[in-house]
Amino acid sequence: MLKITTEAKEVLDQHFDGKDKEPIRIYIASACSGSRLALGLDAAKEGDETITLEGYDFVVDKALLEEAKPMEINLTPMGIEISSSLVFETSDGGCCGSCGSCG
Repeated sequence: MLKITTEAKEVLDQHFDGKDKEPIRIYIASACSGSRLALGLDAAKEGDETITLEGYDFVVDKALLEEAKPMEINLTPMGIEISSSLVFETSDGGCCGSCGSCG
């Protein structure tokens, strides 16, 4: 259902070093380069599933969980990424000039 690689867990351990471990939401983030699964700090809400894994509570909408499973939290050269059974359409290239987030 949900896995986390050792390398990705180490990044979370570094982030929370000396801090309280807050719940981590898995959600669909949309940007001009396309949609993807992402992580963010957020409390569980009605309709969420909470998965405790490697000392962390991950919360995800139950419908999204069913659609996306299995999921794996990985560390890549670009940072933490979540692989899943979902297929997202990607944009041709970056967003510079179209969404204004490139400066």
